[in-house]
Amino acid sequence: MFSVSRSVGAAQGEVSMPASESIFSADTEGGTPTAYAVPSGASREEILAHLPAIVAEIAQGAAERERRRELPFPIFERLRQTGLTWLRIPKSLGGPGGSLSDQIEVTCALASADSSVAHALRSHFGFLESIALAPESKAARRYAPLILRGALMGGAHMEINTPRPNMLRTRLTRKGDRYRLSGHKYYATGAAYADYTSFTALNDEGKIASVLVPAHREGVNILDDWDGMGQRMSASGSVELADVDVAPEEIGAHGFFEHGDSTAGFIQRHGATRAQLHLMAVVCGIVRNIQRDAIDYVTKRARSAKHSASETARGDHFVQSIVGEIAALSHAVDVLVASTARSLDVSAQAILDRAVNLDDIVLKSQIENSKTQIVVGRLAIQAAEKIFDTGGGSATSQKNNFDRHWRNIRTLLNHNPAFLRGRVLGDYYLNGVRDDFDEGRVF
Repeated sequence: MFSVSRSVGAAQGEVSMPASESIFSADTEGGTPTAYAVPSGASREEILAHLPAIVAEIAQGAAERERRRELPFPIFERLRQTGLTWLRIPKSLGGPGGSLSDQIEVTCALASADSSVAHALRSHFGFLESIALAPESKAARRYAPLILRGALMGGAHMEINTPRPNMLRTRLTRKGDRYRLSGHKYYATGAAYADYTSFTALNDEGKIASVLVPAHREGVNILDDWDGMGQRMSASGSVELADVDVAPEEIGAHGFFEHGDSTAGFIQRHGATRAQLHLMAVVCGIVRNIQRDAIDYVTKRARSAKHSASETARGDHFVQSIVGEIAALSHAVDVLVASTARSLDVSAQAILDRAVNLDDIVLKSQIENSKTQIVVGRLAIQAAEKIFDTGGGSATSQKNNFDRHWRNIRTLLNHNPAFLRGRVLGDYYLNGVRDDFDEGRVF
C-alpha cells in the first residue's frame, strides 16, 4: 500500500508527485490557482486534431509501465495542456463545446494507448457532463474556469466491508459554522491525479450528502492500494478521510440544479449511463491496442509454425485469419460504442431542451447502453484471447505483457456485470419493469 503524496521528498514507500504537477498552491478559498501554459480558446477541431499525436506519445512505454506499476503522473501533467480534459465545456463558458460523442472517442483513443489513463478520467469526464447539462448553474460558472486552466476532478463514493454496495459509514458532522468529514472510501478511480475530489457521506440527520473539496486538503489521504489484477495504474484504491474540514458551500449537489428542478432525475439517469459507457469506451480502446499489438508482434517478432507453409508468420494463412478476426472484433466494438454515444448525445440535448418526451429519450439511451455493455464485453474478451493464437509459446512471454489486455478487460467488466445487465433488460422486455433504469445508479 502506498500513500500518494503531492509534495517533493516523500517518505520512503510513498508515491511522490512533483509539486509542479498540482495546479493549485492553496485551497481555492482565498487562494489563487496557478495556471499552466495551456492553449487559449482552442477550438474543438484544433484540440481533436492533435489527438493521434498525443495518443502515440502516451503509448510509448505503456506496457512496461503496467508491468512495473508506475503511476503515470507525467501523462496527466501533459493532458492538462492538451485541451482534451475540457473538451466538453460549453462555448458559453469559454470552452470548445465538444459533444459527448467527442469525449467518448477521446476515451477510446486514450485507452488504446494506456487503459489506466483513460479509466482514471471517468470521474472528471462525469463532472464535465454535469457542467455541459447545466451551463447556467452556479457550479458550472465556478468550476469551468478552473477546469479550463487544467484542473482535474476525481471522486470516491463507494465503501467496502459493508453488508451491501451503496451503504455508507462515512460521516459529515457539523462543527460550529463548518463541518468535518471522516471515513474510508474505496474505488477512488483517478483521485491520485485530481485537484478536487468528491465524496458522499451521511450527515447529522442520517441523510446522504455530497462534498467536493481540494484533493490535497489536510486529512485527505489518497492511497494507492488497489489490488485488482487489472487497471493497475487507474488509482482505484482508497481514500482515508481524517477529520477533513469542509465549508458549507462545499456541500450539496455542487449547485448544478436547483431544488425541485424537473430535469434532475433525468440528469442522474443520463449521468449513470455515461459513466457505464465510459468503461466500455476504455474496453474499446483496449481492443484497438490488441489489434495493434497483434500486428506488431506478427510483423516484427513472431516466427512461422513448424509445419507452416509460409516462411514468415505474416504469410501464414492461419495467423492472417486470427489478425483479421481481431480487426473485425475491434470494428464491431467501435461501432457499438460510437452508436451508443450518439444516443447519449440525443439524450443530453433533450435534457438541455427540456423536451416533452424526455423520459422516452433518456430511457432509449439507457436501454441501448445496456445492450452495448453485454455485447462489447463478449467481443472484447474474444479479442484478448485470440492475440495468443498469433504465435506459439513466445506469445506468452512476459516481455510482451499481452496478458494485460485480458486482465484489464476482465477487471473493467466486473464493474458493471453483464449478467445483471441481461436480467435488467429481460425484466423490462418481459414484464415492463424499469426500476433499475429509473433509479439511475451505476453498478
